[in-house]
Amino acid sequence: MTDTLPPPDADARAHSAQLESLIRADIVAQGGAIPFSRFMELALYAPGLGYYSAGATKFGAAGDFVTAPEMGPLYAACVADALAPVLGQIGPQAQWLEIGAGSGAFAEVAIKRLLAQDAMPARYAILEPSADLRARQRERLQAHLIPPVFDCVEWLDGPIDEEWEGVVFANEVIDALPTSRFVIGEEGEVREEYVASYADGGFLTTVHDADAMLVAAVKHVETALDAPLPADYRSEILPQLPYWVQAVIGRLTRGALLFCDYGYPRREYYGAWRKDGTLRAFRQHHLVQDVMQYPGLQDITASVDFTALAEAGTNAGFDLAGYCTQASFLIGNGLDARLAEAEARAKDEAARLRLRHEVKQLTLPDAMGERFQFIGFERDVEFEHAFLAGDLSWRL
Repeated sequence: MTDTLPPPDADARAHSAQLESLIRADIVAQGGAIPFSRFMELALYAPGLGYYSAGATKFGAAGDFVTAPEMGPLYAACVADALAPVLGQIGPQAQWLEIGAGSGAFAEVAIKRLLAQDAMPARYAILEPSADLRARQRERLQAHLIPPVFDCVEWLDGPIDEEWEGVVFANEVIDALPTSRFVIGEEGEVREEYVASYADGGFLTTVHDADAMLVAAVKHVETALDAPLPADYRSEILPQLPYWVQAVIGRLTRGALLFCDYGYPRREYYGAWRKDGTLRAFRQHHLVQDVMQYPGLQDITASVDFTALAEAGTNAGFDLAGYCTQASFLIGNGLDARLAEAEARAKDEAARLRLRHEVKQLTLPDAMGERFQFIGFERDVEFEHAFLAGDLSWRL
């Protein structure tokens, strides 16, 4: 928690103050308050200043959080094995699109595994909005891939704009989409959280009338619940999610989509016990309750409504291939075999212990095994094989 988190140093505070000034200017320009989704967008993605746009280390022990691909090679190898048959069904014209590639750790392992499986796609494309992360990814992959393979990697400024066939993969991307925050009023009306600024610095939340799109999205959620959401219930929602999915896949005519993130099916996400939502922030591996503190220095995130993601994928013209916990997905796609291979190559017992620790972190319920889930979609290919172990689609 934040009581053991030291304050940022002077340079970091100065950086945050710059971003705070930019956000305050936007608040003033919009008449004194902006939707929380706009605050989150600026805090995370403002060019050169936002959390994901600036140069500080985000991933791993030296950063603010650890993602599954950063733990070691096993996660990416299993995902590559799950998607390799889809690439094989499509043939030599197949492409791979990774959205938000982090440090490049996933791409490095996945590409090597695809090569070993004789399933390397014609192009491995990365859609990465952060110029800093893009540079780090390029440096890493250029150092660890032989030139002919590295030449197959391409960084995109936007979705693939021609018709294409292949696979789309995103790890911990949906949770970082700028989310709207809604509040249920005393008469059951839907209102929206905005962000305003104090005269002497810092931010506060205010409540305003919600637009028709947000109201419709919340009312749609309530149709799946046993009762309307109670007064003063607050949570997050992504009305733009169907449009985002359709935008990032571009003109994909055949293939599979695979997303991994933390979250819940809708009835759990909007359970009565979760009356303040799932919004939180992380800095230096500490959970930070004040998500508006030190903008640009901490990650802001909300859990994923996997029912909403299932609706977005099917509305984009894909069939649901499956939904399961991370543990089930990895075990069902060869985790034991990949561990045995990696242990056989390990240099010493310490390396083997690190691999076993990686497996525990990826699969144990009190680590990432159940908090994270995979959801997949298919169009004119067979992808259900990836979800044979523990499919939970019935919970959606």
